[in-house]
Amino acid sequence: MSDESKSEKPTSSPPSAGPREVSPVPSTSTPKPVPKAKAPPAAPTGPVDPAPPEDVSEPDFLTQLRTAHGAAIQKVSYWVGDWSVIVSLSSLLDVVKYLRDAPDAAFDYCSDVTATDWPPRDQRFDVIYCLYSTRHRHRVRIKVHAAEDEPVPSVTDIWPAANWLEREVYDLFGVNFVGHPDRRRLLMPDEWQGHPQRKDYPLEGPGELLMENPQDWLRLRNIRDEAEIE
Repeated sequence: MSDESKSEKPTSSPPSAGPREVSPVPSTSTPKPVPKAKAPPAAPTGPVDPAPPEDVSEPDFLTQLRTAHGAAIQKVSYWVGDWSVIVSLSSLLDVVKYLRDAPDAAFDYCSDVTATDWPPRDQRFDVIYCLYSTRHRHRVRIKVHAAEDEPVPSVTDIWPAANWLEREVYDLFGVNFVGHPDRRRLLMPDEWQGHPQRKDYPLEGPGELLMENPQDWLRLRNIRDEAEIE
């Protein structure tokens, strides 16, 4: 028999067992520790009040103010082209009278009186007077620190325009202005509880008198007034 006549039986391949499952390789890396929660930052105790840079010279009216009332000046600050002078509360009237009357200063216009509240500080309020000279066209801010009930002398005798400005600060911050000719609320009703611009003023309002609808608040007040009349 020839070799060609010899037929080889085909060999059958073993049945496929499908993809093999590979067992996961255990990780040798250690798990990262969970970072501890950071404590909340401490409440700020006041603005930075940066000192003037070395290449910026003080205006003449500040130099003259240092000569006349140097002991009253606690700090001079310069920021974005504006000068601020922090003075002692007891010397406030002397300083602002000088700034109004001195020829090199001539701050004849009090454009604004405002305040900022820093509850962690004993003297929690910064009371700020924004002054402008219509003669020299320059500006300055005078700032004093005051505690919650500490008397702050009114500047209405120096600049009558400060009348309503101080009333607004009294209304919203509760700054204790003394010597004001008509110290009463300006924006809030007379019987309003608290001072809304203080940082510790409750977000939900002063209590039972706060209503979602102002008409509801007015209706409640009228009911009380009518009861007093009866």
